[in-house]
Amino acid sequence: MLKKLKYTPLTTDEIAPEGWLKRQLEIQAEGLSGNLHKVWKDVRDSKWIGGECEGWERVPYWLDGFIPLAYLLNNEDMKTTAKRYVDAILLRQNEDGWICPCSKEERRTYDVWAAFLICKVLVVYYDCSKDDRIEEAVYKALKNLNDHLDGNTLFNWGMSRWFEGLIPIFWLYERRPEDWMIDLCFKCKIQGLNYRTVFEHWRMQQPNEHGKWSFISHVVNIAMALKSEGLFSRLVDGDGNDWAKQALNLLFRDHGMAAGHFTGDECLSGNSPVQGSELCSVVEAMYSYENLISITGDPYWSDLLEKLAFNALPAATSADMWTHQYDQMTNQVEVSYLPEDHVVFRTNSRESHLFGLEPNFGCCTANFNQGWPKFALSTVMKSETGFAITAIAPVTVNAMHNGVKVRIQIETDYPFGNGYRVSVITEKPLEMSLELRIPSVVKKAYVDGNETQCRGGLKLNGVWEKAKQIYVEFEYETKFVKRPNELFCIERGMLLYSLFIDEKWVAHEYQRDGVERKYPYCDYEIFAGSKWNYGFANRKVEVVEGTIGDYVFSNECPPIQILANVVEIDWGFEHGICLKQPKSRSPIGSVIKKRFIPYGCTDLRITELPMVNEE
Repeated sequence: MLKKLKYTPLTTDEIAPEGWLKRQLEIQAEGLSGNLHKVWKDVRDSKWIGGECEGWERVPYWLDGFIPLAYLLNNEDMKTTAKRYVDAILLRQNEDGWICPCSKEERRTYDVWAAFLICKVLVVYYDCSKDDRIEEAVYKALKNLNDHLDGNTLFNWGMSRWFEGLIPIFWLYERRPEDWMIDLCFKCKIQGLNYRTVFEHWRMQQPNEHGKWSFISHVVNIAMALKSEGLFSRLVDGDGNDWAKQALNLLFRDHGMAAGHFTGDECLSGNSPVQGSELCSVVEAMYSYENLISITGDPYWSDLLEKLAFNALPAATSADMWTHQYDQMTNQVEVSYLPEDHVVFRTNSRESHLFGLEPNFGCCTANFNQGWPKFALSTVMKSETGFAITAIAPVTVNAMHNGVKVRIQIETDYPFGNGYRVSVITEKPLEMSLELRIPSVVKKAYVDGNETQCRGGLKLNGVWEKAKQIYVEFEYETKFVKRPNELFCIERGMLLYSLFIDEKWVAHEYQRDGVERKYPYCDYEIFAGSKWNYGFANRKVEVVEGTIGDYVFSNECPPIQILANVVEIDWGFEHGICLKQPKSRSPIGSVIKKRFIPYGCTDLRITELPMVNEE
């Protein structure tokens, strides 16, 4: 018997994006995510649909975000494209249930990570489309996989990501429970990498030596694994919640980034602000936090989800989302081809931080687009007694509770604004609960003008009738947060701030390995057009509020800015990057005011700065 979820996610039939969130999804659909099947051969000509190109993770990765994006926007052309891909995949499923595009002779050497992933994607498609073919297809695929693992144990990526298979297994078990499904869960656990041992006997305080790659320290595997014990706790006794928090404490201590993530380029890489982190790891960490919110109901994961969604995710894509980085850096003052003999990334290439179609490797090209759609679907969830706001963004919910229609509308400019308004309309008087979200980072919080000391979730119980509005307001404190090497960053609410740097973009159009880079999805180097070598002169700041522009996360029109006092210093710049820490912290100029804008609005940035002459 599966333990119940604390919160149940809504489907695209029940929740719709509004305001800036809808615009962000539209930008994504107008950009690379919505057009990848037209321009990239690994999706356009994939073996999954009868072509000759990659037949493993890239089409499933892409569909994992493209499908909910299409349905959240109710875009009929995109929905037709999604159906065309799903039709082709189902058409090619073997009679015995094997679903991945390879011959019978190749099955023994085929990494079944792709089988976990495509079954998870088919579940996403069912939740969006209610296509009645999906349940049987997933049943046959998982039944085949159960038999396959008797004679072919998990290896490589399947072994590292075994817990991803639990998601479609649980979905299927809740519809037609059979004992072999639970057997398959245990087979995956037994044959999979033991992340509990990894974190309980932590051996990765330091990064691997330069050039040494490992499945165990791979940043995307780690990001995915944060939900592993939580998922398995639905089957057995155990606290996956505390385990995941302890794991994150180690990651943040030894490999933490100011943006609320951990480095990994590709493997865990320490806490230097010029080490990168892979975009796949950002969206997979978000997905882990979304699962942990649903499993545990702990608002700790809502804080982390928002921190990534509003900072690290948008920072790794261009404002129009036609290009992305493989690796983003906290202090990123230039984006250029690094010298072959001075690549700062431990196992990634000299082009990994370029904005482009597939810098370094194409996994992020396909996978990054799950970030925003799944975030939108995680803003409000069902509880046993009503609904819970689990991440703050503008959305409208139309769902049922105890047979009664409920409409919940959240209006907000958060995280750029200072709160949100909730409107609730029920079809008839209804007893239910509504859990309001109060982020832990706010200085003060008010509900309908009354201050509350509650942080996390504030549960309102009672009978709801007619229309009711609730106003939730926040006060923030601008903080200078200490980072390693005596550096500091500015945080206010959920937003991290970086020094604004003028940018000069240089486009490169070319073809490599049969893949064309062509405007607007070509590769770009970016060079600084203004000084960046500053330290903080003091802790005095001024907040300047603006409005959200047509591109939500853009340095041309940031919705909010902070003016801070800085002074020029001799920082140091070598081989395309700034030094890990300044050469000198002595001022070489006068104190001046400079603009700091949200980290997620930047392409070039200095985020961690020294404090100069603090007295």
